[in-house]
Amino acid sequence: MKPLQELVRPNIWALTPYSCARDEFKGMKADVFIDANENPYNNTVNRYPDPLQEKLKQAISPMKQVPVENIFLGNGSDEAIDLPFRIFCRPGKDNVVAIDPTYGMYEVCADINDVEYRKVSLSETYDLNPDEILAACNSNTKIIFICSPNNPTGNAFQREKIEKIISSFQGIVIVDEAYSDFSDQRPFRFDILKYPNLIVLATFSKAWAAAGIRLGMAFASTELIGLFNRVKYPYNVNVLTQQKALEILGNATLLQRNIIQILEEREALMKSLSLLPICNKVYPTDANFVLVQVTDADAIYQYLVHKGIIVRNRNRVHLCGNCLRITVGTKDENTKLLSALRQYTK
Repeated sequence: MKPLQELVRPNIWALTPYSCARDEFKGMKADVFIDANENPYNNTVNRYPDPLQEKLKQAISPMKQVPVENIFLGNGSDEAIDLPFRIFCRPGKDNVVAIDPTYGMYEVCADINDVEYRKVSLSETYDLNPDEILAACNSNTKIIFICSPNNPTGNAFQREKIEKIISSFQGIVIVDEAYSDFSDQRPFRFDILKYPNLIVLATFSKAWAAAGIRLGMAFASTELIGLFNRVKYPYNVNVLTQQKALEILGNATLLQRNIIQILEEREALMKSLSLLPICNKVYPTDANFVLVQVTDADAIYQYLVHKGIIVRNRNRVHLCGNCLRITVGTKDENTKLLSALRQYTK
């Protein structure tokens, strides 16, 4: 890895971050708060939230087995995806490399930040080639994105291949593990102290069944987390989100039950889909969704829409011709989907 100062944009390295009112008295006790121009009349949300979400991080730390100082919390994973562009990539000069197909927000963030986005195709079996990814990099490549398990393909990549990329690349490697709770593979968040250039993303939106609260996580070295906190907006995670996340974290039993149910339904759904005449292939998956190649993705998608069933049409995505991405639903939802598909005739 290059020295961090060489990777960070010069203006960010020299940045004096905005100082929140709540940052200035840490370590002291206070019961009168007349420093932040808030409304003094308490209605539970009249005060600004903790800008660093300390209480929430302390609850997440043992659950994820990551020290508090190595955790960043953001407004969805999208904030944790966007921040590295603003920290490391000079608009119009630098580039990032990513596998293709993968989660679309990486490219959207690159376009918003005026950063070249270099795609490296997966194989026909949706595998990655570390040498091809590294060959796509040049001296202006600041970040490599790897989503594992990948979206929309569903598969987790071999750890050895990802490790080769992390250890060989001189810049930042971001491993997006949004779906790792549904995979047997050892999460890369346990390796952040081993690899100083590694950032691992996670989310409350999938296994935690909390997409509505918009809470994303990033795990990395204290130096990288410090840069995230320097550049993020001061109060990026609101009070209601923090409160709801703490409530959810207090029920780990429900999390495990949900994961088990989703995995059981995933297996049953894949088996049933594979028996349908309209289904050409059901791809292996380590996520909470299934990629299915069908006879006519556009027609079947529109048919399901008219039935009130919404799946994701990936027909126009690279290597995903005639593919539908189907999220594993409840038993009842999956039954309705399968019933509709069995009735489909062209």
